[in-house]
Amino acid sequence: MALSTHTTPSESADNEWTEILRNERINRRILPNHLSNIIATMVSKGLAAYEPPKQTRSVLLFWRLPEEWAEVLYDWVVSTGQLNTILTFYDITDPPVDSPLTNIPVPLLRRAIAILGKTGRSQMIAIPDGEGVRFLPRAK
Repeated sequence: MALSTHTTPSESADNEWTEILRNERINRRILPNHLSNIIATMVSKGLAAYEPPKQTRSVLLFWRLPEEWAEVLYDWVVSTGQLNTILTFYDITDPPVDSPLTNIPVPLLRRAIAILGKTGRSQMIAIPDGEGVRFLPRAK
């Protein structure tokens, strides 16, 4: 889940976060500094990440950790028979048949691919239209 706004979500008059950050029934809302503290704590515990890095206005909230997404990604590649095939990010995020990876945010996908790269299961490839990734069989 990505939280990205130009204003702090709790300051916004009406957006997709209104229902989560306000309770009109009891006339309460989360204050911007409290929301910032919650997000900073989540980032420090690895449950979220500022995206792009080096700013605090936009954040990815992880409902699955990047390590878990890496395993979901690798299992999907294996189950769809795409080992040793070069895939674009579009191939992964918008596959012909919906998957758990459909519409995954690209920054989160990059993190998952990097984790697989550290274990020798993925390799970034330069392709004419940008970047691709090749998934490799597990080392025996």
